[in-house]
Amino acid sequence: MLKDRVVKARGYVEKHDVEAFLFLNLSNVRYLAGFTGSDGALVVGRDSSWFLTDSRYTTQAAQEVSGCSNIEYRGKLEGIVSLLSDQGFRRVGFEAEHTTVAFLNALADKLPGVDLVPVGEELGQLRIVKEEKELGFLAETARIASESLLASLSGLKPGMSERDFALALEFAMRRAGADDKSFDFIIASGERGALPHGRASEKTISVGELVTIDFGAVLNGYCSDETVTVCLGEPNARQREIYGIVKEAHDRAIAAVKPGVGFRELDAMARGYIEEQGFGDRFGHGLGHGVGLDVHEKPVVSPRGEGIVEEGMVFTIEPGIYIPGWGGVRIEDTVAVTGDGCRLLTRVPKELIIL
Repeated sequence: MLKDRVVKARGYVEKHDVEAFLFLNLSNVRYLAGFTGSDGALVVGRDSSWFLTDSRYTTQAAQEVSGCSNIEYRGKLEGIVSLLSDQGFRRVGFEAEHTTVAFLNALADKLPGVDLVPVGEELGQLRIVKEEKELGFLAETARIASESLLASLSGLKPGMSERDFALALEFAMRRAGADDKSFDFIIASGERGALPHGRASEKTISVGELVTIDFGAVLNGYCSDETVTVCLGEPNARQREIYGIVKEAHDRAIAAVKPGVGFRELDAMARGYIEEQGFGDRFGHGLGHGVGLDVHEKPVVSPRGEGIVEEGMVFTIEPGIYIPGWGGVRIEDTVAVTGDGCRLLTRVPKELIIL
């Protein structure tokens, strides 16, 4: 499996006419070499590959890394420079979106005769289609997160703070087997629901409020992402109306997911419906994003999204309406694309939950 992934990476070596490619993004390093630690680098050449790390991870790398020569360094910069110099590489590609200016400048200073070639967004294609084993990891992570939320909702009571509920949910996920949370949970109640990224605060949750809960887990390195909006007490007519509009946009987009559909087309399906209902200016973000080793990765499902849906892709569908001074609703599921449609990885029912 890792061998096939490295073959994909060598495609960038050939395409950009470089002799080797330097990977610093740890998600890409993990994907290509199997290393799960927090510091390392990978150099993929035309015929050979090298994994570099420090003494803290030498034993771990020997156990995890496959298909590469392992090199221990004292300093990352010096280790990379030494390898590239020893191999005589004169043209090396690097991840433009994951290499700091400071590190690039230092690398260039140490390698004055080497042409460092930036490669940008197209590197997102490396992990965009998931293998069967990855899909299994993603499904299990989503199951743990979804079931943890369902088990936690009975504890969401008037007078509880958003932060306390976030902590309770995190503890529930960890008890269920999650390694970590995939991001700081968004718990936005009442008027704070108008904040698409309203992280859990000390605000007290009150009866009659909508509560947007955006949460996710990590297991085996793979993330989940799901958003549920619930109502604490019986919803009023306005709350039901807004929820119904977002739910219909969500359902239309999910029903349209299949190989060959453009990402812009999917976004327009949900966005167009929300616009028809008079709330187009209240849905400002894209419809979705890829999920995998990172909770936000390719593809981008938005008005600016390039490309089409392919079998094996995993991404979110998450329309929302956000009204300052009133609140908001977002509904999000993560889908895995099949040969003729998609299946939901996230499991919380998306009918309005009334607590």
